[in-house]
Amino acid sequence: MYVWIWRHLPGNTWLRALQTLLLISIVCGVLLFVVFPWAEPKLPFNDVTIDSGGTE
Repeated sequence: MYVWIWRHLPGNTWLRALQTLLLISIVCGVLLFVVFPWAEPKLPFNDVTIDSGGTE
C-alpha cells in the first residue's frame, strides 16, 4: 500500500517526501480531531468496576 502511494505521488524524491509528511499530518489530524472525539463516548474507559476480591 505504501509503495502504491509512493509511486502515485508526483515529483522527485524530495517532493514525494514532503507530500508524504503532509499526508501523515492530515491523517493524524483527522484522527485526533474527528475520529477519536467521536469514538470516545462509545468506548468503555469510564466504566470502571473495582471488586473487593471476596472476604475482607
